Amino acid sequence: MIIPKANRLDHVQEYYFARKLAEVRNLMAQGHDVVNLGIGDPDLPASDETVTALTQSAQNPKNHGYQPYRSILALRQAFANWYSSTYNVTLNPETEVLPLLGSKEGIFHIAMAFLNPGDQVLVPNPGYPAYAAVAKLVNAEPVFFDLTEDTNWLPDLAALRALDTSRVKLMFLNYPNMPTGALASEADFEKIIEFAREREILIVHDNPYSLVLNEKAPISILHAAGAMDCCVELNSMSKSFNMAGWRIGMVAGQKEYIDAIIAVKSNLDSGMFLPVQHAAVQALSNSDNWHQERNAVYRKRRELVYELLDVLHCKYSKEATGMFVWGRVPDDVEDVEAFLDRILYQANVFLTPGKIFGSNGERYVRISVCATEENIRKAIKNVKALLINA
Repeated sequence: MIIPKANRLDHVQEYYFARKLAEVRNLMAQGHDVVNLGIGDPDLPASDETVTALTQSAQNPKNHGYQPYRSILALRQAFANWYSSTYNVTLNPETEVLPLLGSKEGIFHIAMAFLNPGDQVLVPNPGYPAYAAVAKLVNAEPVFFDLTEDTNWLPDLAALRALDTSRVKLMFLNYPNMPTGALASEADFEKIIEFAREREILIVHDNPYSLVLNEKAPISILHAAGAMDCCVELNSMSKSFNMAGWRIGMVAGQKEYIDAIIAVKSNLDSGMFLPVQHAAVQALSNSDNWHQERNAVYRKRRELVYELLDVLHCKYSKEATGMFVWGRVPDDVEDVEAFLDRILYQANVFLTPGKIFGSNGERYVRISVCATEENIRKAIKNVKALLINA
């Protein structure tokens, strides 16, 4: 390179899955039949009506131009209607809903909108790696707070209150939780909101998993008392609507927060492809039966994932939700990541080490249900053979 990279990249590594999936592709190119149980990439299709809406709109030559930065009102209204029917949350589609090119984009936009160099951000450990990465990219400082099995993977508010939060601006939360699958109740949200209001911290709640294998009524933090004062919520169509590659998400919150985010977003993209917006409007009206059918497929697969974890002698909770199962690896396995690499290279099965989500994930493994029953059975067979011959 004729110029050095920016200093901000000194503390940000390439996303784990970008690197690891390159390894998996290399193995497959060499002829290895790798079963990928590492990522939450839905392998089931979007609804037929959604695909039809996309193709019909794409056939209209008038639908291929630039679109509004806030997206079309019909999409914002569809998101507002979905929040009303799903979460019992009333949102103004004109001012309190902002569609995004995926919620991961929204995490970066929010950091850009609200963080200055030297500000601090409360980040869950374990948690989605993007939360800490975006903080570093804007020269803010991630401050990790513990989530542990002992507290059912919920924040320890007493420990948080003991912190000096004078420089903290944002707090990332994610329930149903990824990677652990833990749920938070509305009462849990109310306690966290009370803390945030005390300390004048904006909560960024990431909520993409509430319709996936969740046996309880899905909830939004925005339904809790006082939430609109100090919370914004990200949501996504990737997981619940099988539209990961379509890149459609949204952020909801009071007008002042949305206006700050759009000030960033409008300088970074040129709107969402109109046929994708039309398809999203259609998808948001998917019937309850459609969601139940998807979950029925995942439920059968999850039973097989439990079987795989039993083969690995891992402990896990059957109360967890979402499209992953989080298992604790036996203590006699000294190096979990090395153990999982052996499974990848000798059994052709890719599983995600929990350590990539933070130090509190060190002893854990995360397994996705986004693979066919046939492939999960193949993984079980391969791992059994490896361990028997070890």
